[in-house]
Amino acid sequence: MNEKNTVKEKVVLAYSGGLDTSIIVPWLKENYDLEVIAACINVGQDDDMEEVKEKAISSGASKIYIEEVTEEFLSDYVFKALKAGAMYEGRYLLGTAYARPLMAKKLVEIAHKEGAKYICHGCTGKGNDQVRFEVGVASFDPTIKIIAPWREWDIESREDAIDYAQSKGIKLSVTKEKIYSRDQNIWHISHEGGEIEGLGNEHMEEDFYMMTTPPKDAPDVEEYVEVEFYKGTPVAVNGEKLGAVELVSKLNEIGGRNGIGIIDIVENRLVGMKSRGVYETPGGTILYKALEDLESICMDKESWAFKKSMALKYAELTYNGLWFSPLKEAMDCLVEKLQEGVSGTVKLKLYKGNIKVAGKWSENALYDEEVSSFGASDLYNHSDAEGFIKLFSLPSKINAMMKQKKGL
Repeated sequence: MNEKNTVKEKVVLAYSGGLDTSIIVPWLKENYDLEVIAACINVGQDDDMEEVKEKAISSGASKIYIEEVTEEFLSDYVFKALKAGAMYEGRYLLGTAYARPLMAKKLVEIAHKEGAKYICHGCTGKGNDQVRFEVGVASFDPTIKIIAPWREWDIESREDAIDYAQSKGIKLSVTKEKIYSRDQNIWHISHEGGEIEGLGNEHMEEDFYMMTTPPKDAPDVEEYVEVEFYKGTPVAVNGEKLGAVELVSKLNEIGGRNGIGIIDIVENRLVGMKSRGVYETPGGTILYKALEDLESICMDKESWAFKKSMALKYAELTYNGLWFSPLKEAMDCLVEKLQEGVSGTVKLKLYKGNIKVAGKWSENALYDEEVSSFGASDLYNHSDAEGFIKLFSLPSKINAMMKQKKGL
């Protein structure tokens, strides 16, 4: 008699090797009759991938994928948003939000390759990332089912998670004393949790930052850096042509040692609450400042103003996990058009967390020194302003005359 061949269904787990995803492997095996396939999507996080592999397998995963997508992350996600000027609520450079849609896309690809019907993530039920992952997955395959342990299990805190990990013999880098939740990629690192949750607590600089020197400990001498852009995309640092990964890594090094790119903010989460986070984005802060200043001389007034207003919506869509939405993709097309003339070089002076523009050059500059100076110009005569002002002020004059007639 032939025995019935039973094959377990598969689940692809978004795996980082951190606290949450490490304990999810044994939890899935205890609570679901599924084969667990770990997938670590490498977007430039500072992790030992061999160690991540070993940890996933020792925790109970049947196999692990390590997907190296740092170049794609920068070129197709970060640099697009950079050109759009996206900053959530005018401050946050969206390092985590840029990574999640790409990760979701790769998870779906792996699920299809493995024939998996489930994707699992370690996002909490209070955060934004659960939305970003799940909307991203649905954008490519709406039939895949999501397992979100933080919305199911009886683990209620990171302390509980540490206890569970210890009971399973899982090695951890976090402790109950240093219980920060961190997310890192080549663009940034975020810090949340622990004493940061108390608004009256100043985050301590010593032994806290991971990409940046505390500004007070940065060099006592200014450092100059030049960044070159081609159609809004950064292509060189200090005259050296570099690929995306090398360029951002170089600026992270330069910005990091000068204390650039640290913010401590309270943001409005998509799920309705406010949260406090400390972010380090040294190279990204340099790029945003340099590109914004280059745009000021290469974009006409109306294009520049419209792009500024659009940047708020672009950032909101990105933060909310709608990277693959039709509106955001349409915005990308407009941004590419607006950036066609934004090529040139910006020189910045860095000093203890501060950035000052020290010069800018572009063959496409709309700034004309002869026209803009106080001297005479063939294109502009001072007396021309009189007629312009009479016409421009006409509505104001008519409004004032109407009020005078009414005795207002």
